[in-house]
Amino acid sequence: MEKKLLFPKQKRLCSQKVIQGLFSKSSSVFTYPFKIAYLKKLDQPDVDTQVLISVPKKNFKKAVDRNRIRRQIREIYRTEYQNLLDGKNISAIGIIFIAPKKETFEMMKKKLGQTLKKI
Repeated sequence: MEKKLLFPKQKRLCSQKVIQGLFSKSSSVFTYPFKIAYLKKLDQPDVDTQVLISVPKKNFKKAVDRNRIRRQIREIYRTEYQNLLDGKNISAIGIIFIAPKKETFEMMKKKLGQTLKKI
């Protein structure tokens, strides 16, 4: 039986306190068009990795464009996170799409994979 690849609410980063910590005292990795900020797990080894996906309004004025890119990134992460984050001790990840224009899904999948492997 195949394991279902889901992206439930528990995997989404919603806590303001954790988000502030993610951007103030985290490490980061950059591979165009992604910048990834991440926090290492300190005391809770059994907690799932939570993810925040951000597409800046500065680069994409229309909400339709931002939402589409966000959906594409979420789909890439949902299907690939087991392969990319196995054995890594990470509690929170912030994925920021910094490209000034839209990119193809295949290119985004390749680059996000490369960036997550750098962690």
